[in-house]
Amino acid sequence: MSTKAVIRQQEMNQDVLEFILAKTLVAQDQFNSEKEIASYLKKELQEIYQATWHCVVGRYFGSYVTHEKGCYCYFY
Repeated sequence: MSTKAVIRQQEMNQDVLEFILAKTLVAQDQFNSEKEIASYLKKELQEIYQATWHCVVGRYFGSYVTHEKGCYCYFY
């Protein structure tokens, strides 16, 4: 079964976005908890793209964030 992400908002390079979406599919296959998925994504992003990344995974959450220009995406 193929899973297609729905991008709600994004402000980043297309290559980075595609990397994130691919790693998200890997994480969903390998891990059971939202915390493990978020931790994996954060680690992968920081290894490749440096800086500090914040990853929020889950159905119900509230947030108000500021972000560095070109470093934001929201998808499900």
